[in-house]
Amino acid sequence: MSAQKVVVITGASQGIGAAVVPAYRRLGYAVVANSRSIAPSEDPAILTVAGDIADPAVGARVIEQGLAAFGRIDTLVNNAGVFVAKPFTEYTAEDYEFVTGVNLRGFFDVTQRAVAAMLIQGGGHVVNISTSLVDHASSQVPSALASLTKGGLNAVTKSLAIEYAARGIRVNAVALGVIRTPMHPAETYDALAGMHPMGRLGEISDVVEAIVYLENAPFVTGEILHVDGGQSAGH
Repeated sequence: MSAQKVVVITGASQGIGAAVVPAYRRLGYAVVANSRSIAPSEDPAILTVAGDIADPAVGARVIEQGLAAFGRIDTLVNNAGVFVAKPFTEYTAEDYEFVTGVNLRGFFDVTQRAVAAMLIQGGGHVVNISTSLVDHASSQVPSALASLTKGGLNAVTKSLAIEYAARGIRVNAVALGVIRTPMHPAETYDALAGMHPMGRLGEISDVVEAIVYLENAPFVTGEILHVDGGQSAGH
């Protein structure tokens, strides 16, 4: 088995995911990067695997190709996620399939395969990306599908952390406020900043630093780390 550690990152072609890739390279990791459309990398230590993580076959393929290329999986960052804000009664069946497909189905298949690999090698780390709207719902942002799916991720983070604590696998989550990413139109930034007691949007670097902290925190598991400018504490 190769001595170089390996991280799998979903949703890795833009925004937070794209910034997590070089952060792990700086830590010395090889990277398996997935998104629906992702170009090959010139870095031999970065394997790109294109595919929609909502498709059950894709999660398995990402892990299988990572193992074939690098021989091990040490960390999985479940960054791929979608957000559809609508009044609850206006969500369509298509909205439900879309959001649960990426946020839950996508989490399930790739994580199941990754944990199986981690068990064989005797340890690993899973980081799930969640939202502070789970803890602190907002009348400004109707977000039932986000709470349904990301609330599930928060719960399973703790469940898996306990299930595998004695097997050397840590599981944590980073619960975000509104981060300045391509997901949000620039003209909405001022209004969104007002959702945070600190009065500003989060930056992608804030999220990356939180993930790197968890990576380097061997006694931390089952943690929901809020990176939200105080949003989950109150307003």
